[in-house]
Amino acid sequence: MRGGDDLLLVYPDPPPPLLAQCLDLAGYAWKAVPNASVALQQTRGEGWAAAVVCTGDDPEGAFAVCRALRKQDDRVEPLLLLVNGSRLGELELREDLYDDFCLDPFHPQELEARLRHLFWRTGRGGRPEIAAYGDLVLNLETYQAAVGDRPLDLTYMEYELLKFFVTHPGKVFTREQLLSRVWGYEYYGGARTVDVHVRRLRAKLGEEHAGLIHTVRSVGYRFGSGRLPGPAGG
Repeated sequence: MRGGDDLLLVYPDPPPPLLAQCLDLAGYAWKAVPNASVALQQTRGEGWAAAVVCTGDDPEGAFAVCRALRKQDDRVEPLLLLVNGSRLGELELREDLYDDFCLDPFHPQELEARLRHLFWRTGRGGRPEIAAYGDLVLNLETYQAAVGDRPLDLTYMEYELLKFFVTHPGKVFTREQLLSRVWGYEYYGGARTVDVHVRRLRAKLGEEHAGLIHTVRSVGYRFGSGRLPGPAGG
């Protein structure tokens, strides 16, 4: 976990699985609270860096937590609110309770982008470095990777190869270039090593995303869909 200054308060307890997985992947240290009373008690000692409050099935409980975090002299901010699109009307006249909101269900990249923006806006910054391409997200500090809400179980070299691909989309690399750039030396086994790791990566990425790694006949490999994957992509 990061230091106390980086600890996020999260509501509810337990949080939705996708929210917990997204915060873990992004490298945030967080602690969940079950209600406004507990949030108020713990606010005095934890030194929260921010809060993420999910309205979920209990919007009144969520707004009570927001009020508890705001009424202290030492207010908890920034505060990001997760809200279902059907409940947007409930935000009216409550703008003082949050700094930004994100539609729920959310895309992990959007949640991370909004948190990073809030930290930057409040002068905190310094969030973990992330590499992303579409639904594929890699945390470059923790060596974690996920496709959407699905964590990928990668070996060290599988991760290194995928990281190289994600950070160099659209470019064609020969097997020899990949050996040199990823493995860093003339690896025993030669070009077959690259082919084996590509096959394993494709299998772990799953049928929907395996095609991101293209075989360029008689040359090597290229990563990417052939079009930009969206604002947060690489």
